[in-house]
Amino acid sequence: MGEDNTEISGVSIRLIRSAPVPDMIALYKDAGWWEDAYDASHGFLVKIPKDSALFAGAFLHGKMIGMGRALSDLCSDAFIQDIAVLKSHRGQGIGRKIVLYLAQELKKHGVDWIALVAEPGTQAFYERMGFHPLKDHIPLKLEC
Repeated sequence: MGEDNTEISGVSIRLIRSAPVPDMIALYKDAGWWEDAYDASHGFLVKIPKDSALFAGAFLHGKMIGMGRALSDLCSDAFIQDIAVLKSHRGQGIGRKIVLYLAQELKKHGVDWIALVAEPGTQAFYERMGFHPLKDHIPLKLEC
């Protein structure tokens, strides 16, 4: 899962515990994850970086242009999710750097099982970083 250089043409990637809400809204909308119900309250956006095991932001000139997070016990297992980069900055390797950075940080904690659920059309992106389909496993979601 490779290299640890976190600098791409002025972009820095670092772990954070809080993120600018307007930047997070822009990332969620750009990724197509924003729902109309979110307009009433942005409180969950404050909790996401704070309550995730790891939350990485990609910054360019002080603006968060990418993000990703890991849900984990920081002991053995982790799920990487919410990898997003603004469309205007895609194709530069920023999403890849976020994923590899999170994996590297998880490994520092001794996490040796790292998974994710890829959106349709993104499988090759993750496979190039060493992820592969879980044979004989099916992701399931509880409808609440």
